Amino acid sequence: MRLLRIPALIVLILLTVFAFVWGGLALWYQLPFGLPGVAGLVAVWIIIGLVVLWLEVTGRVRRALAVLIPVMAALLFWWSTITPSLNRIWADDVAQTVTGTLSGNHVTLANIRNFEWRSATDYTPRWEVRSYDLEKLDSVDVFLSYWSSPAIAHTLVSFGFTDGEHVVFSAEIRKERHEQFSEVGGFFKEFELAMIAADERDIIRVRTNIRKEDVYRYRINMTPEMRQALFLSYLDTGNRLSKAAQFYNTITANCTTVIFDMIRAITPGLPVDYRVILSGYLPGYLYDLGAIDRSKPLEQVIQAASINQRAMDADKAEDFSARIRADN
Repeated sequence: MRLLRIPALIVLILLTVFAFVWGGLALWYQLPFGLPGVAGLVAVWIIIGLVVLWLEVTGRVRRALAVLIPVMAALLFWWSTITPSLNRIWADDVAQTVTGTLSGNHVTLANIRNFEWRSATDYTPRWEVRSYDLEKLDSVDVFLSYWSSPAIAHTLVSFGFTDGEHVVFSAEIRKERHEQFSEVGGFFKEFELAMIAADERDIIRVRTNIRKEDVYRYRINMTPEMRQALFLSYLDTGNRLSKAAQFYNTITANCTTVIFDMIRAITPGLPVDYRVILSGYLPGYLYDLGAIDRSKPLEQVIQAASINQRAMDADKAEDFSARIRADN
């Protein structure tokens, strides 16, 4: 029994460390006070955690649990009261979210973003209503936009029609005006999830030409039926998120996992893979599935997928979508 107590105590200490680190971050990102108040309460939380660990290390486990259990129960109760909202002072680029209606084969989308970007802070907002004929839905492209780590990319899906029109869907964090994106904050209910639909000259160009991110385009091999089903899944998701707020989560509800869940509903056998989470490596996953071009080695496919130079050359041209696809 004594031999069993040591590993049990080690497990308890590790769980305690995890619980207090998680709790401290939750308090930091969610307490509704100014910086001094939040810092003070987090400092108190750290002291409580150190006391519990000291009791555990010195063998007074019952006393440690007498503190740990009610403190964590109170924290989890408070955490459960934090709910997502549809009513905040949103940043301009996520002020509206897409909704749509379906009539036969015709879809009408409201709140399609078509901003004119001059810089990251200088732009003319435009939200438009557009209609599409699903019988003319001709292509699906995945765009991956990298801004820092090669393991992480923002994923966007563009639907192309035979008349040259394109509309891009993007699951994004819905920032408030004072907020900045935080990967860590994304674990702690810092942001709501928004479905944005946009013109390619807006949502692709702002990444290539304004933010100077590295953007790649991959044509997805899908049957017409699957293309239409995926488009309608975006329509349903946009309508749902416009009525029922949901938190963004860096791992479980992000720009790539939202797409994966929709596609998996269409093709249930789709395998789970770490590259769905580490979205920067998504091309390798799509390549292995045969969802993108396999006529060349993966490295050549990725190299050919880069659109930055073509986007810079096209800039504000009316045929932006055609020019970023030229010779590709």
